[in-house]
Amino acid sequence: MKRVSVDIGGTFTDCFVAWGEHCIQSKALTTHQNLALGFNEAIKGACDELSVSVHDLLSQVDSVRYATTLGTNALIERKGPRLGLLTTMGFKSSVPLSRARGYGAGLDHKQQMDVPNAKRPDPLVPIPMIKEVRERIDFDGDVILVLNEENVRLRIRELVDKGAETLVVVLANSVVNPVHELRIREIFLEEYPGHMLGAIPMLLSHQIVGRKGEYARAMSTIVDGFLHQVMYHGLGTLELNLRASGYTKPMLVNHNSGGMAQLNSTDALQTVHSGPVAGIAACEHLAMTTGLGNVIATDMGGTSFDIGLVAEGGVKHYDFNPVIDRWMVSIPMVHLVSLGAGGGSICTYDHVYQTVAVGPRSAGSDPGPACYDRGGLEPTVTDADLLLGYLDPANYAGGHIRLNPRRAKSAVSEALCDELDLSVVEAAKLIKRTVDGHMANGIATELRTRGYEPEDFTVLAYGGNGPLHACGIANALGAKRILAPPFSSVFSAVGAGSTAQMHIHEMNTWTVLFDANAKQFFADYDAFNRHVETLEARGCDDLVRQGFAPEQIRYRLELDMRYGNQRVQTAVVASVHRLKAQQDVLRLIDEFDRRYGERFGDGSQATEAGVRINTIRVCSFVEQAGIAFQKLEASDQRLNPPAPTSTRDCHFVGIEAAMSTPIYDAQALKPGTFIAGPAVVVTKTTTYLIEPGWNYQAAAMGAVWFTRAN
Repeated sequence: MKRVSVDIGGTFTDCFVAWGEHCIQSKALTTHQNLALGFNEAIKGACDELSVSVHDLLSQVDSVRYATTLGTNALIERKGPRLGLLTTMGFKSSVPLSRARGYGAGLDHKQQMDVPNAKRPDPLVPIPMIKEVRERIDFDGDVILVLNEENVRLRIRELVDKGAETLVVVLANSVVNPVHELRIREIFLEEYPGHMLGAIPMLLSHQIVGRKGEYARAMSTIVDGFLHQVMYHGLGTLELNLRASGYTKPMLVNHNSGGMAQLNSTDALQTVHSGPVAGIAACEHLAMTTGLGNVIATDMGGTSFDIGLVAEGGVKHYDFNPVIDRWMVSIPMVHLVSLGAGGGSICTYDHVYQTVAVGPRSAGSDPGPACYDRGGLEPTVTDADLLLGYLDPANYAGGHIRLNPRRAKSAVSEALCDELDLSVVEAAKLIKRTVDGHMANGIATELRTRGYEPEDFTVLAYGGNGPLHACGIANALGAKRILAPPFSSVFSAVGAGSTAQMHIHEMNTWTVLFDANAKQFFADYDAFNRHVETLEARGCDDLVRQGFAPEQIRYRLELDMRYGNQRVQTAVVASVHRLKAQQDVLRLIDEFDRRYGERFGDGSQATEAGVRINTIRVCSFVEQAGIAFQKLEASDQRLNPPAPTSTRDCHFVGIEAAMSTPIYDAQALKPGTFIAGPAVVVTKTTTYLIEPGWNYQAAAMGAVWFTRAN
């Protein structure tokens, strides 16, 4: 296998190259002004290690897979085109009202409770850029009011005259009958042919989202429209860069659904958070191939700390109405919790609680932490780690970044020491204790709100800072062991190289499997089967267009089901893809009852209230070979560590005096190597910190187990 996968984060661009029997990891600072520059530097680092040219490598690989933060950054910075929205008359206020919850969506619990200071986000579509058109389709898809075409032409002209650079069309019930949305696009092209306004796209909501829910569907289309041009130009430039370097195949882009597709088959909305989701995909692949069982994915990079769950058997949790930035959207996205707790997270004084607050703001890669000596003035978690002795100023990131301890000391002192009446080292310890506790609390909350106990899961600590804070997180969480997986510093990039090409299509339905009033079971099997066949055909078309044969394509049928008129929906992976007899209906009901019981407890099922399917979802995918992981059990034979390369004083939370700590290099990654803490292991891409009371044991492929000493 010859493959390149890249994950571009807020601070670092991670590159993973599979080149036959060799697996190479490389990192470079993210260049936000032109992502191709950091991309090229990361690939060049891998090529130097393989002793091949960039052109030779890219001309021979089977694929380049790319997880991007372009969309995330564009939303944060509000860099996008001026949008115009066409909607059904009477629905003009749906987006501004935002279900009366827009002030709190996307904020943490503390901010949501601060109602007096609640502030809605700046709208992506200003109210003057929302225009109503005369038309109406009912819930069943019947046309109640025929589209007034002259009214549509007038509204389009008004939006264009107001400077609209992208047009979004969101009509009521268009997912059931899209005839009016399709006609509006025809009218737009009649009024403004390509040679007049060629670069202005028009997005139709029924092509972005297949489910009902007017506000979430509208915001999905609006966010997609807002990101459309940024993604098109940014990824298009990156693809041209690859072409110039010898890569001739289509570039593949990771999706937040856990799959990937070619650039021409990717909506901008699907790329948001695709990097962390790729890390969860890597955890799933690792757990299934090595028998780890339940795992919790924790990715501590330079900008954020991302948490995801993978239960035994590869069962991932999905959000079907996730909040992206400050808006609820309607796409199936792998469930992810992001905390502002990365290495570059900025530390400030909290005047209310009179302590340190970490994040959510990040110093990013430019200027970066104060110790990067690139103009950053505020203290970060990385500055604290340096002051505590964990990082080598001359050998950070393989020696590519030289750290300046004086800058770190000055930043921490000016921002925190006077306010807290602490020394610089004491303030740095407080930063570490705070950020570790924040991350541990996030993990515990995520597990327990879903009915799991932390001791039933193996915690995977990866990302550039994961192994550095693994022991601190485990101390705060009460965990007894934690695993830094193979290629931990670029593990999300590893996941980007292991995901399947996949498309998800869904549609709303009103399918009553059991009618509680009539005491009847569903019998219109042909109607249900037609819906499934339609969605499978759409997925097949997507993948055939990307070069796959129909016989290579596999399908997974998922149903959003509920009891009676209950508001809560539960996603069920159906073992039956076609209904042929009442036995198949009973089987679906049994699967729903079992899944509901797992989620809410046995005995909570209420089949007597009726059982209904609200959404039919088909996942179409082509499985592809991933990295072959070896078994990662800690060896019974403990090898003595190599001779330390040096020693230095390190400071640890809960221990007053500095401790003389041995420093090891990458030779300590030899399988079986055992080290009792305190110690530090420094490699070109990350740092492993073994705190007092913890043991370190290297496993296969560079994986490391941290276990409590007693």
